[in-house]
Amino acid sequence: MLKGIPKILSPELLKVLAEMGHSDRLVIADGNFPAETMGKKAIVIRCDGHGVPELLDAILQVFPLDTYVDKPVNLMEVMPGDDVETPIWDTYKEIVKKHDSRGEDAIGQIERFAFYRKAKKAYAIIATGESALYANIMLQKGVVTE
Repeated sequence: MLKGIPKILSPELLKVLAEMGHSDRLVIADGNFPAETMGKKAIVIRCDGHGVPELLDAILQVFPLDTYVDKPVNLMEVMPGDDVETPIWDTYKEIVKKHDSRGEDAIGQIERFAFYRKAKKAYAIIATGESALYANIMLQKGVVTE
C-alpha cells in the first residue's frame, strides 16, 4: 500500500499512467464503448466494477492535463438524432474544475467517429462499468512541473 494514492488506482493503472508521456492520450470508457476493438494497439485496463467519475477524479490527482492545447479533455459528442441527456458531463466539469485551473474551459467535444479514430491512437483505454450514455472521456497528458 502507498500513502496519498487513491485506492481505486490499481498497480497496473498506476504503472500505465507513469509510463505515459506528454501529449499521450488516455480514454476512460463507459460500459458500451468497444474498448477491446479500439484498443488493439493500446493498453486496455479493465475496471468493470467502477464508474467513470470516481476513476476520473482519482486519475486527475496524479495525472497532469496538457497545458499546450486548449482542450486536453474531450467528450464524445452526442450523435444528431439521439435524444439522450448527459448529466454525467456536469459531474465531469466539477471534477476537472477541482484539478485544473481552466475548469470546464479545458473540456471539448469530439464527433463520435472522430473520437473513435483518436481512441485507436490512444496510449491506453480504461474499460469501466459506467452505465451512463455518452460517458466516454479522453484526457491528454501534460507535464509534471512540481
